[in-house]
Amino acid sequence: MVVALSFYTVEMSLPCLCPCPSSPISLSSSSPRYHLLHTANKRLDSSRYCRTLHISCSSSSAVTDQTQQSSFNDAEMKLIDALIGIQGRGKSASPRQLNDVESAVKVLEGLEGIPNPTGSDLIEGRWRLMFTTRPGTASPIQRTFTGVDVFTVFQDVYLKTTNDPRVSNIVKFSDIIGELKVEAAASIKDGKRVLFRFDKAAFSFKFLPFKVPYPVPFRLLGDEAKGWLDTTYLSPSGNLRISRGNKGTTFVLQKETVPRQKLLAIISQGKGVLEAIDEFLASNSNSAEDGYELLEGSWQMIWSSQMYTDSWIENAANGLMGRQIIEKDGRIKFEVNIIPAFRFSMKGKFIKSEGSTYELKMDDAAIIGGPYGYPVDLTNNIKLQILYTDEKMRISRGFDDIIFVHIGEI
Repeated sequence: MVVALSFYTVEMSLPCLCPCPSSPISLSSSSPRYHLLHTANKRLDSSRYCRTLHISCSSSSAVTDQTQQSSFNDAEMKLIDALIGIQGRGKSASPRQLNDVESAVKVLEGLEGIPNPTGSDLIEGRWRLMFTTRPGTASPIQRTFTGVDVFTVFQDVYLKTTNDPRVSNIVKFSDIIGELKVEAAASIKDGKRVLFRFDKAAFSFKFLPFKVPYPVPFRLLGDEAKGWLDTTYLSPSGNLRISRGNKGTTFVLQKETVPRQKLLAIISQGKGVLEAIDEFLASNSNSAEDGYELLEGSWQMIWSSQMYTDSWIENAANGLMGRQIIEKDGRIKFEVNIIPAFRFSMKGKFIKSEGSTYELKMDDAAIIGGPYGYPVDLTNNIKLQILYTDEKMRISRGFDDIIFVHIGEI
C-alpha cells in the first residue's frame, strides 16, 4: 500500500511486511613479477581482517537441533533452499534465483496448507521476514531497511489472543541500538484476508529512555493508511507462511529457521561464528565411511577463521579469498577479482586421500586481464577436509587448520 501526502510518498509495506598443511609459496623478490604483485598488495590489502560476506537469512538464534528441519515438508524445503544465498531478502536476487523462489511459492500455494489461516492459532506470533519482492513503488525507508541483512525484520500477528487485534512490523537494528516498530489495527475479513490500518509507529533506542515518534501523520492519511494482507499458504507446522499484499508484493516468512539458515545468518552478523559452526557440525555429523564429497560447481567463500596476511596473493593461493571452482576429473581453480577487469587465477588438481580429506596441488597461477595472462611462479600443496557439505553450503578445514564456509553460486 502506498501512503501519500501531496509532497511525499511513503510505502507502508516497508519496514513492513504488510503491503504498503601446505608448502610455502615461492616468488623471488628479484623477479619483475614480485614488484608487480608487491605494488598491487599495497593498493588492495591495507589491513588484516576476517573475511565475511553478508548474506541473507537473518537470525540471531544459536544453531541448535537438526531435527528442527523435520518440521518442514519437501515442498517447503525447496522454497527454503531457494532462499539460500539471496542477499537483501530478495533485493539482490538473480533472475534465476527469483524464478526458483517464485516456482517454489506457486507450488506451495497450490497445496493444501491450513485451510483458513486467519482463524488458526498457528498464525499468531512473531514471524521473521526471509524474502520479499521489490515493487517499483518501494519507499526509500523500505529500500534502506528491508534490503540490509544486518537488520532483522519481523512481523507480529495477534488477531485472536488479544482484545486489540494488531499486525506490527519491526525492524530490529541490533540488541545494542534498538528497533523501529510500525503498528496497525487489524481485523479478519475472511479465512485468508486481514484488513489493517496503520495508526502508530516509533523508534525504540536502547540509549534513550523514551520512544522517538516515526514521522508519518497516519490520522491525516485517511484511506491511504489502510490495506490488506492475504495469507496464501500457512504450513501445517505453523513455521512457514506466504502472504501477498494489496500492492502485489509477495512475502515469505518463517517462525522457525532450519540450522543452515541460522548459521548463515550468524555469519552475516559476524559474531559467535565459530561457536555456531561447532554446534552446527555437532548436529550434522556424517557417519558414512566414504565421508563428504568435494562437490562440483562454483563456491564463493563467505567466511574464514583466519585473519588475512599482508599479501593478498598468499591469501588467494591459500583459498582465503574469492571463489573455488570444482570441475570434473579432479580439477580445481581458485579465482580472485583484483581490480576491475583483472583477476588472479590458480589452477590445480585434487585427489581424495581418505574419508572427507582431499590433497590439492595448485601449480598453475596467473594474473589475467581480458584475453591476456601474466604467469606467476606459484606452487602450493593444501590438505582440505570437508566437515560438511550440501548443494548450497560447504564447511571445510584447509591451510593451517583454517575453517572456511562457502556457499554454492547460481
